[in-house]
Amino acid sequence: MLIVKKKGNNDLLNREKTLFLCSKMTPIDKYADVFSWTDSLTEKDCICCFNSTEMESEVLKALLVAKIPTILFVMNCFTDVNNIQIIQALQENRMLIVVLKRNESKGEGFTPRLRNEYVMSLCQHIVCGYINKNGSIYPLLAGRKNVEYLIDNNAYPLVAETSECREQWKVADDKVLLRMYYADMGIHAIHQKLRRTYKSIYTRIQSITQPEELLKGREFEDYVLGLFNVQEDESFVLEEWQGDKTLGSIKPKNNSNPDFVFRYNDKKFAVECKWRRKLDEDLSKELFSLKRIENYKAFSRIRKIPVTILLGVGGESCNPDQLYVIPLESIDSIVTQTRRISDFFCTIQEFDASLFLRREERLFSIAEARKRHSNAYRPWSKTDDEELLALYHRGKGIEELMSIFNRNKGGILFRIRKLTSAK
Repeated sequence: MLIVKKKGNNDLLNREKTLFLCSKMTPIDKYADVFSWTDSLTEKDCICCFNSTEMESEVLKALLVAKIPTILFVMNCFTDVNNIQIIQALQENRMLIVVLKRNESKGEGFTPRLRNEYVMSLCQHIVCGYINKNGSIYPLLAGRKNVEYLIDNNAYPLVAETSECREQWKVADDKVLLRMYYADMGIHAIHQKLRRTYKSIYTRIQSITQPEELLKGREFEDYVLGLFNVQEDESFVLEEWQGDKTLGSIKPKNNSNPDFVFRYNDKKFAVECKWRRKLDEDLSKELFSLKRIENYKAFSRIRKIPVTILLGVGGESCNPDQLYVIPLESIDSIVTQTRRISDFFCTIQEFDASLFLRREERLFSIAEARKRHSNAYRPWSKTDDEELLALYHRGKGIEELMSIFNRNKGGILFRIRKLTSAK
């Protein structure tokens, strides 16, 4: 192992250190045993830990909340840069983050074992939470005399978990839980505050917070609304926004409907937003699953509204690298590979509401728009862009710009916003 980067209080490496180890899938009824140990620690201790499993993450949060000096070891890079507790611990000089990297050739060695062995060599004591005897940690502990086990895997929990509050969750409790959860304080701090069992807290968190995938989906929906620019064009209205709503395992039926229904002049269309880091080779497995597509087809048939899939790929969900505008009726041809998804690639410059209408409606809409503004929906040249920006910065009004460029109000506003945001 090589140390490639360090951030924080480097002096912590010179202190007497205790390494916390824990196997994956720690049973929740063992949590109390582990947290009784973290509660016994003081500022004189220095704990080394990882953040690669759920239990390790919760122990790290408990250590930081309790202001215990902590050394966090991560592999290759540190990504949790927005964690409130970590930021505060670094500012208060009671934390060190150590980034490790394998020094053997690619394909050789076993990274978790090498990491564990290396950090063990740096620590004077080892404390173990739940250890799976069939896992990779157990063999490394054999013969070591500096190991303390918090949990006897063959016995009942050493600390019986009790809950002083067995009532139904109230709004006030949820507010406290959410504030602490989003402040990265962890399940143990919430347990101490609300006197609920760890299992109850874990279940409640799952019920009232959105998984990362849903948050990414919502970010992409916000991005799409920005592209449509509905707030600045009175001819373009957002009529429905379904979004994904869940409470635990409870999901409303309208979750299977498209995300948006827009009205463009007197025409309506629906848009389903999807963002993926990368595209799977088999798009029919998840992205265009049969059940999902059938739901959209039923919606389109019943409501008599065309449905389009707006797919973002790569980059971030709030700023994807690529956009694809795929009419629902074209999905089958993509799944059967008679057409390529690249056929539906769309640049920001080409993005317009008319893309989401049926072909005949789109052609009619463009023709009608060009009766009033001859350049409506035509591509913007570089010269046009430069002239538009110059006139806009000179204080020309939107109505005057519409007349100069022979374009509708929505097109002018959309172009100005894109050009000014790119500066």
